[in-house]
Amino acid sequence: MKAKGVEGKVCVITGAAGVLCSSLTEDLLRHGAKVAVLDLRGDVAREFCEKLAKKGLRETLPVEADVLNRDSLEAAKKAVLKKWRRVDVLINGAGGNHPKGTCSAEQFTEGCDLADTFFGLTAEGFEFVNKLNLVGTVLPCQVFCKEMLKRGGAVLNFCSMAAYQPMTKVAAYAAAKAGIMNFTYWLSTHLAPMGIRVNAIAPGFFITNQNRFLLLEKDGKTLTARGRKVIAKTPMRKFGQPSDLHGAARFLLSDEASFITGVVLPVDGGFVSYSGV
Repeated sequence: MKAKGVEGKVCVITGAAGVLCSSLTEDLLRHGAKVAVLDLRGDVAREFCEKLAKKGLRETLPVEADVLNRDSLEAAKKAVLKKWRRVDVLINGAGGNHPKGTCSAEQFTEGCDLADTFFGLTAEGFEFVNKLNLVGTVLPCQVFCKEMLKRGGAVLNFCSMAAYQPMTKVAAYAAAKAGIMNFTYWLSTHLAPMGIRVNAIAPGFFITNQNRFLLLEKDGKTLTARGRKVIAKTPMRKFGQPSDLHGAARFLLSDEASFITGVVLPVDGGFVSYSGV
């Protein structure tokens, strides 16, 4: 018997209208999934679903939802259950970095302006990035995985290269993604007896709205010094494209991965395996 992919599965995706998850959403729809498009900006979620409908992809439900607000997530779950009566998949795509959680200086050296270093980071900035990524993964799992207790399901979290190796400048983001990696391991063990698999993908360097300012100059084409370092550390010598995540995500969500849980899969062009020399 052929293993079932994602066809017919009800998928809830947070941050679904973002650069990476919008592409993933479209791919899942093309492979027969039904997708609840959750985004903090309800109007953006609706506009995205309208664009998908014009492509013939109509099995969507736009939902305004705040991943840091349990009541908002409970309301979103209620809307999903009203339309499709179940939840099979949760993809925690909401997250990203923010300038407020970023240091301008890569290292503290003599003569540094303190404001450009770790000592210039505000508690508010550090907390914002950690809450958005880590708490914004934990809360959706609490809300939607409760529905999966009835029949099992699959969770896919978004990790990062920064979880394997902390990167300069992005102290808050690296800490948050390391937390998501650990939480993925923990939750996979906790929910395994209930038939709920919990895995993550760890994208390498993809150009998104959150990291564009770090990797590209204002012209949107020229690499910054940091961008050049990233390419030099990536054996495939290029940034990833959103479509590069499709196969990995579909595999981990499919029945072909029915005995795989607690895995963080790098999709990185070899970044994490290369020492740089």
